[in-house]
Amino acid sequence: MISRARALGWSLVFLGGGVAFTLPLLHLVSQSPRLAAPGGALWLAAVQSVVLLMGFGLLTWLVGVRILGFGARDFGARPAGLGIRRFGWGFGIGAGLAALAMVVAVAAGRASWQDDGGAVSSWLASVLATGAVLLPAALAEELIFRGVPLLALSRAFGRMPAIVGLSLLFGLGHLSNPGINGLAVANIAIAGVFLGLAFFTPGGLWTATGVHLGWNLALAALAAPVSGLPLPMPWLDYFAEGPAWLTGGSFGPEGGLIGALCLLAGAMLAARRTTKEAVA
Repeated sequence: MISRARALGWSLVFLGGGVAFTLPLLHLVSQSPRLAAPGGALWLAAVQSVVLLMGFGLLTWLVGVRILGFGARDFGARPAGLGIRRFGWGFGIGAGLAALAMVVAVAAGRASWQDDGGAVSSWLASVLATGAVLLPAALAEELIFRGVPLLALSRAFGRMPAIVGLSLLFGLGHLSNPGINGLAVANIAIAGVFLGLAFFTPGGLWTATGVHLGWNLALAALAAPVSGLPLPMPWLDYFAEGPAWLTGGSFGPEGGLIGALCLLAGAMLAARRTTKEAVA
């Protein structure tokens, strides 16, 4: 049992300490002349992900393990073999729902895919490279919003208050993304609820990271923006031609009603697999 004051205090130390540690490093990275080179945006995303993963990984060990006494099983990190399968389950659900959001928009005549003349082999290489960047990014965000703070706050306040509170913070954390609007913030908060519930399935952090990566990589692979960030793909172009409130427009499916319904469906699927909440 963790007292509410202790849970709030250490969650703030975790989040504030992580920001204080990583923000100066992220600023230095953003000044690199490498950004002007071909592939600079992907390089920046990769380095930013590594910085966040290092900073919040260190704080996960310091605050979560050393101070609050959380173990590998609390994060769903044991046993490893089973965790990998649960990562795969999460990846499949996330990717499937992201693809569904785009397919529905295309089927409704509100979006379309077009061949841009590139090679399929180039597309495959680009998908693999993008996945290599998005994996540490997904894990870093899961450590931040579904790691130590979610464990601590859920044990002090209960799961749903903790999930909802951190999901609102997750949505607000994307306010600087290109093309963000109120619906997009709300949808990202819904995604936070989906991921928070996934964290409390038997796969824990494995499953939540799989869902996160699956959703983002499917959007990128099918040439849609990911939370407003365009990740160009050879061979395939995606055009959202309907109203932005429905398809998400230039922000990507996360900015529209179709995406919201798919994220809600994911939250309901995850809720059916959550483990029993411990009695305080």
